[in-house]
Amino acid sequence: MSGPSFFQTHMGQRFYESTMPQLVRELTRLNDNVERLVAVAEQLAKQKEARSVEPAPTTTEGVEEP
Repeated sequence: MSGPSFFQTHMGQRFYESTMPQLVRELTRLNDNVERLVAVAEQLAKQKEARSVEPAPTTTEGVEEP
């Protein structure tokens, strides 16, 4: 193929100077959000697990006292 290389074209310069850095920023942002989402999901799972482990409340209904 003859002609300038991709990085030498206007489109190539825009890709490397603008598009690619923006993609990296958005991927970083996405990763941060996924990490926060996982942390919240783990916290909710622990709360649910803790509630299911708690003993059931005892009642004295139907029990005669001396």
